[in-house]
Amino acid sequence: MYQTSWFFQVEVPKNRGNRRMQRFYFASTSTTIIRIWSAWLVNQTSEPFDFAPAGVAKLQLDAPDESFMEFITDYDVIVLSSGHWFAKQSVYILQDEIVGGQLWWPDKSKTMKINNIEAFGVSVETALTAMARHPDYTGLTIVRTFSPDHYGGGNWNAGGSCTGKVRPLKDGELVEDEFTNVMHQKQVTGFSRAVKKKTNKSKLKLMDITEAFEYRHDGHPGPHRSTDPNKITKRGPDGRPPPQDCLHWCMPGPVDTWNEILFEIIKREL
Repeated sequence: MYQTSWFFQVEVPKNRGNRRMQRFYFASTSTTIIRIWSAWLVNQTSEPFDFAPAGVAKLQLDAPDESFMEFITDYDVIVLSSGHWFAKQSVYILQDEIVGGQLWWPDKSKTMKINNIEAFGVSVETALTAMARHPDYTGLTIVRTFSPDHYGGGNWNAGGSCTGKVRPLKDGELVEDEFTNVMHQKQVTGFSRAVKKKTNKSKLKLMDITEAFEYRHDGHPGPHRSTDPNKITKRGPDGRPPPQDCLHWCMPGPVDTWNEILFEIIKREL
């Protein structure tokens, strides 16, 4: 049996931002919640570089993303989450040299020095180290760990689905996801290395949700994003699967719990 809770919005915040930076201001508590889009946490450009042409995303793995770094001294609490964009096409640059790529490597005769998993770990360490050594940053940085997806029967673009998943998994039912686990490992390693390099008065805390929420395959939008009221999930005439989303979270449970954990960390550390 599931207990249903009802939540009521007590205040409508004013959005004073734009698409790049959304700023939600809550007048009753003089609180501002800001959302900044930084898919990789490091500098990114689509301009040509060496033998990588224009249009392909190029990541400077040793340079933190200035789109959020320039603002960190204004914030009391910063929550970071990243990882899944490293499955997208991209080029990896270290010390002004192309060292690897994801879904892009023109010279198959040469071995890449860094793959997307390694690149993720480097990006986490780069961003967190920059924050932990910034002379004027004294805030609390919380790293929410890699979010597990639950596609079954294929990847997100190959018919994968979490249709019919209405209850959490039980002990013994969990199927380990190697990619999720190794990405989580790289993230935790990058976090630990940054902590050891910290020189300022800021705080770094890990909010580890990965393993626990591997059990929550019922918490995704799944077929619920479909406009079909009957949620029919059979393939269409062209053979393509219907819209599925087993990566993001919106159903009751996971995100609510993340917020409760987040608030507890903030209350304890501030």
